[in-house]
Amino acid sequence: MKKILLSCPTMHGEEMMFVQEAFEKNWIAPLGFNCDNFEKELAAYLTDEEIHTLALCSGTSALHLAVKLAGVKRGDIVFCSDMTFAATVNPVSYEGGVQVFIDSERETWNMSPEALEKAFQKYPETKVVMLAHLYGTPAKMDEITAICEKYGATLIEDAAESLSATYKGKQTGTFGKYAIVSFNGNKIITTSGGGMLLCKDKPSRDKAFFWATQARENAPWYQHEEIGYNYRMSNVVAGIGRGQLLHLDEHRAKKEKIYHRYKEAFKDLPVSMNPYSSDSKPNFWLSCLLIDKDCPVKFMDVLNKLAENGVEGRPIWKPMSLQPVFKGHDFIQVEEEAVGADIFSRGLCLPSDIKMTEGEQDFVISLVKSCF
Repeated sequence: MKKILLSCPTMHGEEMMFVQEAFEKNWIAPLGFNCDNFEKELAAYLTDEEIHTLALCSGTSALHLAVKLAGVKRGDIVFCSDMTFAATVNPVSYEGGVQVFIDSERETWNMSPEALEKAFQKYPETKVVMLAHLYGTPAKMDEITAICEKYGATLIEDAAESLSATYKGKQTGTFGKYAIVSFNGNKIITTSGGGMLLCKDKPSRDKAFFWATQARENAPWYQHEEIGYNYRMSNVVAGIGRGQLLHLDEHRAKKEKIYHRYKEAFKDLPVSMNPYSSDSKPNFWLSCLLIDKDCPVKFMDVLNKLAENGVEGRPIWKPMSLQPVFKGHDFIQVEEEAVGADIFSRGLCLPSDIKMTEGEQDFVISLVKSCF
């Protein structure tokens, strides 16, 4: 029986056209015309305002450069989303910074503005906030940006999961001074691996490009006065990205349809879907299920049932404050019970692959229902 996957690449055909051009021109190395055009095309998709994009080998490398651009030094505190993937927060450690984790709120599962305000009251000298838009759902950006402005803090948006999602009509990734998107294989569009750094000013983009190309100085020999990195995107994979970008809105629409089919099917069960505010339009990257507190069914019961039948599901991201590697880091919450930990204890991600047929989704739905 064919396995039903959580989320995997969906290829179309235009990708090969751009890749073939790279082969024909023998421009296989990092950088090149596909990288240049991918940057321009993504910038044009995201906003009519001026934004400066840099194609890189991963979303994580883009986050690392964003942290460097924000000026994080050893010992500096950075306020980070608690419920996210480790890649959001690890780059803070690369620069010697110290993560303080901010709990989620229940309306979007994203960083709580109340908890962020409380964190600034405790650590008023903090100058960087690292925010992730979880599962493609925009955070409460009016409140978050107002708090960052109040305390003079730089906002970095991790929009790895939320490309094409909007908050009050504005694309995620265009609120912060720096932002990133990811093109990993499971994202809404892919380059197989890769990411993009988004900057509000060209000097920042130029500095990030300098670091990403091993910090080579403008000299006739290899001159290095700073530590650099090999973070460039390949001209070949950028071609895949250009072809994928043509189908981004199509992918988002299919993800949304999957989400609402689940929501309708489960309306009589003691569960709810991952929420979003009326101010936003998520990209519905992953459809997630949250089991009611008083229900005896556990999320692992559902995941085990899916796995037994060849269906891939996953737990919700385990909050960073619960990860052993970050033991001892401060955690700021406003509710008596940590929201992120509660969601983690009751939630799971359902298959959200856009190649999944309605029949396959109905099979997933029947398996979930059988658990209750």
